[in-house]
Amino acid sequence: MKKKSIEEADFYDTGYSYTLSLINGKYKPIILYCLMEYEPVRFNEMRRYLKDVADKTLSQHLKELEADQLITRTVYAQIPPRVEYTLTKRGHSLVKVLDKLCDWGNANRRTRS
Repeated sequence: MKKKSIEEADFYDTGYSYTLSLINGKYKPIILYCLMEYEPVRFNEMRRYLKDVADKTLSQHLKELEADQLITRTVYAQIPPRVEYTLTKRGHSLVKVLDKLCDWGNANRRTRS
């Protein structure tokens, strides 16, 4: 198979671009990592884990991840209401990719003196 020239190439038509579009943003990879490590996670637990995130921003990122079918939001009918987030099967498959990023970071980060 002949490789396309750069003039013919369209980065936005690649799997790499699609994957990045799912995890773009400051908090999405961190949310996915949190769920990978601690699921199920409640909204307030997630907010405390992220420390400096605004409620509106966290809510928007969670809605986007849910729309992309990477996480599931479960609402429990009780007072006060309880909402938990977990990874979907699709989300777990993406976490395998994020795990590789973590492995690379652990192998290549410099220790601070």
